[in-house]
Amino acid sequence: MDVGLVCDRCDAFNAMAASICVVCGTGLTLGAMRRAQSSSPANESTQAKGSTAPTRTCKECGSPVQPGFRFCGSCGAPFNPSAVKPAGERRTQYFSALQQARAKLVLIKGDGLDGVSFTLAGHDHIAGRTEGPLLFQDDPFLSPRHANFYYKDGKLQVRDEVSANGIYVRIRQPAPLRSGDTFLVGEQVLRIEATPPETAGLGPDDDGTYVFASPRRASRMRLVQLLRGGDIGVCVRASGEVVTMGRDGNDINFPDDPFISGRHAQVSVDGDGMLLTDQGSKNGTFLRIRQDTLLNHGDYVFMGQQLLRVEIVG
Repeated sequence: MDVGLVCDRCDAFNAMAASICVVCGTGLTLGAMRRAQSSSPANESTQAKGSTAPTRTCKECGSPVQPGFRFCGSCGAPFNPSAVKPAGERRTQYFSALQQARAKLVLIKGDGLDGVSFTLAGHDHIAGRTEGPLLFQDDPFLSPRHANFYYKDGKLQVRDEVSANGIYVRIRQPAPLRSGDTFLVGEQVLRIEATPPETAGLGPDDDGTYVFASPRRASRMRLVQLLRGGDIGVCVRASGEVVTMGRDGNDINFPDDPFISGRHAQVSVDGDGMLLTDQGSKNGTFLRIRQDTLLNHGDYVFMGQQLLRVEIVG
């Protein structure tokens, strides 16, 4: 990049050591420029008429700018008459795109280390397989338009864009559940279902014969494992008011899942509802969101096969 002096009168570029403009002959030092301006015929004509040129002030450094000059003689900033502020008024600078970013998403790689970061400097930030600035084209479990990370009242929110597989947020504390909610423990997708007292199918058939089978236990909930392709895996009816999950020694065990802790999570009856609690697991428990959800610093979001960490930076 060339470095030199720009003439305030004709905008010509001059060498750094030049004392006068090579095009118009105007002095390139502040004192010389002022003398040239004061001795110009136009200025003499103005003085002869008894009028004075309006005072102009540089919006960057506050120094006076000579009439006709397009750059400040003190700091070199371009002079825009429409941007001049009254003397003494505080000057406000515009934020850059980086300064406007209030949050970013950090992709967590398979080894648990940080990967690429996505700076959220706008208002809406669409994520998906084929749409938006946050693209994951090789993830078959993401919908074309999967999620929207946006700001509301200055806070980061996430919205499910009617995706096929949903968005899961890691719970920080016991989270209330409704019948039909799904959550993740390790690689397992589980659905909670309320089980009110059942009477259908307990009576005899048309011939008056009862079906011989194991007796039904009273239960208020059951957990259903959802397999790829839409099939149902393990289905467990709670015999009490708590169902535990983990790798071993629990009501539901997944010994072959390397991402599940020994005692990972539990679902318990809570009054008329249910409660999902993480039991201090290494990789956390993630609940699928039903509505727009506030995200805080340090939250983890799982969608498709992507794990993202939220960082609030401003």
